[in-house]
Amino acid sequence: MFGFLKPNPEKKLRKAYDSKLEQAMHAQRNGDMRLYADLTEQSEKIWQQLTELKQTGAK
Repeated sequence: MFGFLKPNPEKKLRKAYDSKLEQAMHAQRNGDMRLYADLTEQSEKIWQQLTELKQTGAK
């Protein structure tokens, strides 16, 4: 009945993923390749969590 009040972990992870990619893009534009690589790696880990969540939710 009150399912809309429950937090959506998929939405939270997607927002974090998008944020990391945006930060990585800005780092790349500023010429900071090391920070870009770190942020990209973090975003890939978040993406893996997101796909795992989708797979377990689909079952």
